[in-house]
Amino acid sequence: MNDTQKIVLSKVPEVTLAFWVIKILATTLGETGGDAVTMSMHLGYAIGSIIFFGIFILAVAAQIPAKSFHPFVYWTTIVATTTVGTTMADFADRSMGIGYAGGSSILFLALMAALAVWRWSEGSVSVNTVATPRVEVFYWATILFSQTLGTALGDWMADTNGLGYERGALVFTAGLALVAAGYFFTNISRVLLFWMAFILTRPLGATLGDLLDKPVANGGLAFSRYYASAILAVSIVALILVLPQRAGEHPGAAVCDA
Repeated sequence: MNDTQKIVLSKVPEVTLAFWVIKILATTLGETGGDAVTMSMHLGYAIGSIIFFGIFILAVAAQIPAKSFHPFVYWTTIVATTTVGTTMADFADRSMGIGYAGGSSILFLALMAALAVWRWSEGSVSVNTVATPRVEVFYWATILFSQTLGTALGDWMADTNGLGYERGALVFTAGLALVAAGYFFTNISRVLLFWMAFILTRPLGATLGDLLDKPVANGGLAFSRYYASAILAVSIVALILVLPQRAGEHPGAAVCDA
């Protein structure tokens, strides 16, 4: 008998350049879309958070029971995490008065706790293992915390530290470049590098979104939040249709061939 490894398809896409391009657009849409509801519609951060958290729950309810990877369902869920992350971070930082430093610290601890529990329970936090409902729960909880943390970090860097949106975006772009260098030129854990890149794309999207829709007096380009969100949404849909979207894979349990 020859022992072979059964290949199990993941419920999330293969991590390629296309994945990261769409992810950055999705995080930017989360910023402009979240601001459109909370600010342009004048609903406030609390109501906006309730609305987007409800959308997130609906998206996850569609994603987790699915038997295989569906690009539009997956990316809809990602966008839902970015929008609710935007409004929840703004609610904590501004409405509750925790501040960017306090909010970022709390969210960082929550993210580390989510990853630690996932690692303790499943033995790995690699996205290639996201093939069961149990692991998906850990995956989406971790992503929700990372998206919310990313919003707080982006706002903290651009506003409190006085870098502005353009320089803030450059800082996080430089951070991503360092992660990419680590991937291509070192043996640093690929799982660690993935989560570092995943977290950094969120504040990059937050600063890019703010750059698009904030007033010129505040360092932005003063685009309509509705207009910017529509352009980003159309771009994401177009890229999903044009670029390859394949499920990731990982070796499952060993099986024997007679």
